[in-house]
Amino acid sequence: MEHPSHPVESHWRTSLRNRIIQASSLLEVLLSGLVLIGLLLSVVPLIRWMPGLLFDGNEAEIRTFLERSLDIVIGIEFIKMLAKHSPGSSLEVLLYAIARHLVVGHDSAVENLLSVGAIALIFIVRKFFFVPAFGAHLPDGHPAPDLTPAQSGIPADWFRRRHSEAKPEEEPETEA
Repeated sequence: MEHPSHPVESHWRTSLRNRIIQASSLLEVLLSGLVLIGLLLSVVPLIRWMPGLLFDGNEAEIRTFLERSLDIVIGIEFIKMLAKHSPGSSLEVLLYAIARHLVVGHDSAVENLLSVGAIALIFIVRKFFFVPAFGAHLPDGHPAPDLTPAQSGIPADWFRRRHSEAKPEEEPETEA
């Protein structure tokens, strides 16, 4: 005979799940911070290379400079993706990564054609298949910062109010 689930177990599971979510969010923020520190440190060599590029820039140095610069741009977009949690930011990371491959990589014509096709596909997805309400809110319930009120899927006055508050808005209770 099966025992019915106990409400305490349900509360315990919910509490554990919430703690795991909080811990993963904290790790995500820490990872973003480490990536940001790494990106800031990697800008220093780029600044040092710039005078050499001006006076004595050969093709290999320019290619290395472009590779490193585009890697930093992709890293910045990755940090934005972790912060925003929106499909639009994920598409931007993919777009920059493919563009980097296309600009810096010297591949065959078929690989270049596939890269151009992938970029075109990303733009098609953004234009025709992107659902703004998906990923429109941050995990804490606030609207994503890269959205307009029309894209959020909620009334404009609620959007503005929730965007300006520190905590998510609670629905007013109605008396029964």
